[in-house]
Amino acid sequence: MEMIIGSGIGLIVGVILALIVQNVLLKKRKEQILKEAENEGESIKKDKIIQAKEKFLHLKENHEKKIKDRERKLQSAEDRTKAKEKNLSKKIEEINRKEKSIDGKRKTLDEKIQLNLTKQEELEKIQDRRVLELSKISGMDVEEAKKQLMEALKDEARTDAMAHIKDIVEEAKLNANREAKKIIIQSIQRVAHEQTVENAVSVFNIDSDEVKGRIIGREGRNIRALESATGVEIVVDDTPEAILLSCFDPVRREIARLSMHQLVSDGRIHPARIEEVVAKTKKSLDEEIAETGRRTCIDLGIHGLHPNLLKMVGRMKYRSSYGQNLLQHSREVANICAIMASELGLNVKLAKRAGLLHDIGKVPEDEPELPHAILGMKIAEKFGEKPDVCNAIGAHHDEIEMNTMISPLVQVADAISGARPGARREVVESYINRIKELENHALSYDGVIKAYAIQAGRELRVMVESEKVSDLKADELSFAISQKIQTEMTYPGQVKVTLIRERRSVNYAK
Repeated sequence: MEMIIGSGIGLIVGVILALIVQNVLLKKRKEQILKEAENEGESIKKDKIIQAKEKFLHLKENHEKKIKDRERKLQSAEDRTKAKEKNLSKKIEEINRKEKSIDGKRKTLDEKIQLNLTKQEELEKIQDRRVLELSKISGMDVEEAKKQLMEALKDEARTDAMAHIKDIVEEAKLNANREAKKIIIQSIQRVAHEQTVENAVSVFNIDSDEVKGRIIGREGRNIRALESATGVEIVVDDTPEAILLSCFDPVRREIARLSMHQLVSDGRIHPARIEEVVAKTKKSLDEEIAETGRRTCIDLGIHGLHPNLLKMVGRMKYRSSYGQNLLQHSREVANICAIMASELGLNVKLAKRAGLLHDIGKVPEDEPELPHAILGMKIAEKFGEKPDVCNAIGAHHDEIEMNTMISPLVQVADAISGARPGARREVVESYINRIKELENHALSYDGVIKAYAIQAGRELRVMVESEKVSDLKADELSFAISQKIQTEMTYPGQVKVTLIRERRSVNYAK
């Protein structure tokens, strides 16, 4: 028992001693760590101080460099200022010298002017004395002599002026006509299109006359539904294997033709089916119109056109003017404009663009009461076209003033395209009225005996009385008639005015 107690006490004492030794070792370890930390802190502190000193020295060097650069710039600016001051002082001295020389010249000039005035006064006195002597000799006062002299000079000047004007006009016409003919002939030769084929009636061919009964339907309900849906008059008569579609709107006429073709091919013809087919045809035709406008612009090399303008260009395919297809006419005008613009050194792309769009006022879906040129100009402005193009569209029939070089090109190209043989059909009645109006314009002048329009209205022959119209007045009268026709009439191409003055002396020997 005692041994167990002794061994327990020894164990306890050993544990206590071990704890004491451990505490002593821990204290020594802590002291060692603290010393190491202090040493490391001192070294870090020294490093930071060294880094701070280096950074300070670096900043100091940079600052000194900046100060030196600034001083150098200030010195150079000061040097430039001094040089400018020297130049200014030199210029001031030079100006002062010039002022002195100008003052000397002015004094000399004033003296000369004074001397000239004195001489002028003497000459005026001598002239007055001569005038008095001449008035005494002629028996007329000065005012009467002036009037007679002025009248004589006016007559002589008028005659000479008319002769000079005639020579100048003839020379200008010769040169201008030569250049204009050259450009226009080159443009026409490089552009060739078919003749007019448009009309207001389309023919729908069928395989047999049995189809006519199916198109008419029971009590005519199918044909009424077709006419109501398309707005086209459908004429079913005795013409073998053909049905006539009559309408002045080519778009509606084309919708009716395509719808009938699809209905006949399908075989189901009744009012509900007719409305469905017509609606689909209208949609497909709208897509085709947009595609036609896009292809046209690609063919002509025109880019960036608004989608609504593209559709309008496509709608031109189904419009005609005096029997001339509007899209074909617009393409022709665009090509002619481009050719003439290239010959004259103008913007070819802008001229071609204006030529293509010049008649878009004829194809809007709504039809406001405006001239098509003004309407086309407003549409082009609405969809962001350039001012040069808008002015060319609005001015091609002289509704507004031309303010660009492209505008007269579009007007000339439009006239060329419409006036070429076979391009357009003109109503006989309007043609006769235009010819009569042409002759009446010439007959309205005093001294005109007869007037004849020949060569389909391209030339006007005017016969005058020789007693009332002199040779000089004949030129004036011919010019006046041409100007009146130009300002008061609308016509394709140009009208040549030929004035004929003849004097006959007849006697009889008995």
